[in-house]
Amino acid sequence: MIIAPQHIVTLHYILRDSAGSVLDDSYQRNAPLQYLHGHDNIVPGLERSLNGLAIGARTTITLAPAQAYGVRNGALVQKVSRSAFEGVDELVPGKRFQAQGPEGPRIVTVIAISGDEVTVDTNHPLAGETLSYSVEILDIRQATRAELAKGHPLDEGIEHTQVEDRKIP
Repeated sequence: MIIAPQHIVTLHYILRDSAGSVLDDSYQRNAPLQYLHGHDNIVPGLERSLNGLAIGARTTITLAPAQAYGVRNGALVQKVSRSAFEGVDELVPGKRFQAQGPEGPRIVTVIAISGDEVTVDTNHPLAGETLSYSVEILDIRQATRAELAKGHPLDEGIEHTQVEDRKIP
């Protein structure tokens, strides 16, 4: 079986920035990634690059910013009132928050604080970065109807019912 849309893929990866520093390592955490291929569950360039790989494949994929978390957008650096952080005990540059935006949840990073004004960056923390993924494909299986309906793999504790060798439309 090869990676194609409507398959659940399990893989290990090591994510590095352009300087070679490790940003994330699923081997070290003993937590392989599982995702539904073709449903935008992972960064677009990585998903495209994995298409067609088989179980056991090992490869390194380098992604330009536009293929990963996007290019940095200066318009996403904004000044907001400190009152937007009501209830936050410690507000310091570098602190990150999750905020609800029009397109869903976003990570907001505090850049600077000046009196009652807070400068925040709503770019993804990895926006503008060239990233390198070293991956190992551990498993590929057909997604169940429930997983297709939800758009992602279901928790392992949930029983999956599937007819073998039959594609789910």
